[in-house]
Amino acid sequence: MQVGVLALQGAFQEHQKMLADCGVKSLQVRKDLQLEDISALIIPGGESTTIGKLLQEYNLFKPIIRMAGKGLPIFGTCAGMIMLAQVINGSQQPRLGLMEICVDRNAFGRQVNSFEEDLNIPALGVEPFRAVFIRAPYVTDVSVNVEVLVRCDGKIVLVRQGKFLAAAFHPELTGDIRLHRYFIENCL
Repeated sequence: MQVGVLALQGAFQEHQKMLADCGVKSLQVRKDLQLEDISALIIPGGESTTIGKLLQEYNLFKPIIRMAGKGLPIFGTCAGMIMLAQVINGSQQPRLGLMEICVDRNAFGRQVNSFEEDLNIPALGVEPFRAVFIRAPYVTDVSVNVEVLVRCDGKIVLVRQGKFLAAAFHPELTGDIRLHRYFIENCL
């Protein structure tokens, strides 16, 4: 098994370290042909409008959507969550639109409003998960097909829909591999 990490922007190397700590091989994805060599894909955080433009420039939009239609599991963190959403409130920016969720961009505030929070995520066990929120989105609406895994201050910040997982925070910045392991064990 090899998990691809979209390597156009964001903390893709940190995701690769987390995957290595889970005992999983990874591949930096920058070209459509590389999608054929992976069992799953992680879309890291960054700036969602920039990621959208780069996905278009590198001709990755259609191949990722095609592979997702064939069952490719995808994990999006922060901007990756925005890219997976069908609806982005107040924005027509390019997105993959694979998850039946509606999100607000930068919903917790600007860079100076970044914060960390201990979240109780039952799917990960009893020990709290330290979540890092940096200009984070959150989910404002979900379809009946989407499972809400956790909220922060009443706001939805972790969701799953079949083989798709989306987090509003940056699990790759914590050193806690449980969310990456959850993705590998439950979405692949």
